[in-house]
Amino acid sequence: MGNSLKAKMTVDKQFVLAEVDPRLYSSFIEHLGRAVYGGIYEREHPLADEYGFRQDVAALIREIGVPMIRYPGGNFVSGYNWEDGVGPVASRPQRLELAWRTLESNEVGTNEFIRWARELQSDVMMAVNLGTRGVDAARNLLEYCNHPSGSYYSDLRISHGYAQPHGIKTWCLGRQRLHSWRTRILLKMH
Repeated sequence: MGNSLKAKMTVDKQFVLAEVDPRLYSSFIEHLGRAVYGGIYEREHPLADEYGFRQDVAALIREIGVPMIRYPGGNFVSGYNWEDGVGPVASRPQRLELAWRTLESNEVGTNEFIRWARELQSDVMMAVNLGTRGVDAARNLLEYCNHPSGSYYSDLRISHGYAQPHGIKTWCLGRQRLHSWRTRILLKMH
């Protein structure tokens, strides 16, 4: 029958090679289907909080204990203009979302997501659009989220009701195509 390969595995919970980084159990949320609208956010739902986020869904996520959540997702971020998702919701533009062929209302954006994730005690990994945008838009989002005050984008955040910087520490460059590249860089850093 030829040579056959055999494998053997020994599992011993007392034998530990290393700690498992809790970020391994992270997740992401994307403006796709019912993930955001009708999933985590549904203003008219009887269990929605004052901001429109469903507390039944939040309770389940808290129970799981998701350490970090990437936003705004995968394919969606490749065509997303982050500026559309900040400021007064009534003034936000509705855009044709080409990845999923839907109309994006931009009711949920950067500040709403960050507030929601922090309520869940999850860290935020903010994704930047490197599909249709570039480094300049990414730099502006970083300034909006993290710079204290005195610059255009930090003062814009303040005018939107967020006096304190969000302090985002983990950033995703683009979407899945860059993940293996990013992982290799992170591994070389440790």
